[in-house]
Amino acid sequence: MKKQAVAQNALFCCTASLGKIEETADQFARSCHGNISPLLWRVPNLIWALCITFISVTSFWGPTEMFLLYMTHWGLMFIIIESIFGIVVAVMERNEKSDATFGLPWYVKVYWVLYNITIPVAFLITVFYWGVLRTSGKIVNYAPNPVIDIMLHGVNSLVMLVELVFSAHPSRLLHVMQPLYFAGVYLLFTIIYFFAGGQDPLGNHYIYPTLDWKLPGQTAIMAVVAAVSLIVVYLLVVALGAIRDALTGNFAMRSETMHVSTEPY
Repeated sequence: MKKQAVAQNALFCCTASLGKIEETADQFARSCHGNISPLLWRVPNLIWALCITFISVTSFWGPTEMFLLYMTHWGLMFIIIESIFGIVVAVMERNEKSDATFGLPWYVKVYWVLYNITIPVAFLITVFYWGVLRTSGKIVNYAPNPVIDIMLHGVNSLVMLVELVFSAHPSRLLHVMQPLYFAGVYLLFTIIYFFAGGQDPLGNHYIYPTLDWKLPGQTAIMAVVAAVSLIVVYLLVVALGAIRDALTGNFAMRSETMHVSTEPY
């Protein structure tokens, strides 16, 4: 029985499924800090992301169609989408409680997956930008001005940290493949773009100098380092979520109100 459970969890992990869902929808629509509506931080998060996106697009240093070449901008788009679904969950669950008999509603599941991806990716973008790109020999300005630079590569993590610290639902080790698959999709995109003859706005045949597929060995090593870093960051997110629950008593509250469901994602 134990081996069967391990095998099932391994399958859930490899397929990036949410697995056996024991959470209720209301956990995604409230704060772990008492009677605080998630709208109080998810709406400002969305407004911030929309404003930064508008400024970034209108002041982009290259053709507008190249805006989505960069992981930073993918991460920004995910903050927008994650915030929208977070707002939908908060509003829907406040106005009309869903029936837990059939598991989580689809929009809650989508929000949870977006949450699992967006937070660690935002943290990784910040770490890699300041720790790798800004210290490499080929320094490129990836933002129109220093203020937007900090917004895209620093405040992005603070915004997602607020989401993590104030939310009431958990981050599970089982879901680690969700952000990894997202990163894998971006990596595949860079490979296809390279072999299609794509260039960055400055005419270079790469998107990032650290992902130059003319140097496949070096780039493959960087990809592995990025993947390992993302796993470490995700583990940090899980740990921060556990500390949050311990400090707020959210874990005990979740255990008492939990309705068990065996519905996989």
